[in-house]
Amino acid sequence: MKGENKMKRNLLSIIILALLVVNIVLSAIMMVSVSSASKKTASLVADISALVGIEINGLPQSDLTPTVSMADTAVHNVEGELTIPLKKGEDGADHYAVGSVSLSLDTKNKDYKNYSETMADMDGIIKDIVFEVMGNYTVDEARSNSESIKAEILAKLQERFASTFIYSVSYNFLYN
Repeated sequence: MKGENKMKRNLLSIIILALLVVNIVLSAIMMVSVSSASKKTASLVADISALVGIEINGLPQSDLTPTVSMADTAVHNVEGELTIPLKKGEDGADHYAVGSVSLSLDTKNKDYKNYSETMADMDGIIKDIVFEVMGNYTVDEARSNSESIKAEILAKLQERFASTFIYSVSYNFLYN
């Protein structure tokens, strides 16, 4: 009787071990087939996005925005913290954007030497443009459209300076 129980337990252990091996083999086969299908899908998405003109790993690159290396970039931080009154929204309450603005400057641009030493003197003009653009947005629009606001500020700055030596606008605002 004891020998029979021991034999049944050993047989049961062998069956469980065999099922575990089969499970591992089937899992490996499934992983290989899923990963190859995933690679094919990723390739297809990349091809379609290239045709449509979308960059997958980030924001779309505009042909109008020059690519400037970090070695050729100087940053001008606009002096002081800005408190900008925003356009009244549906709630009718007054809202403000409070924060700072930085400009990325292309040191290889021909106009950089003309303006780089006097950028601090231009802070009033820069602030005026930021106030003008940001003041056209409600708090909800400002929160959700930061990239288009930055592009609008950049366009107005480039127009005002009649140059593209300012190639990017960055800001860090808190909204209330």
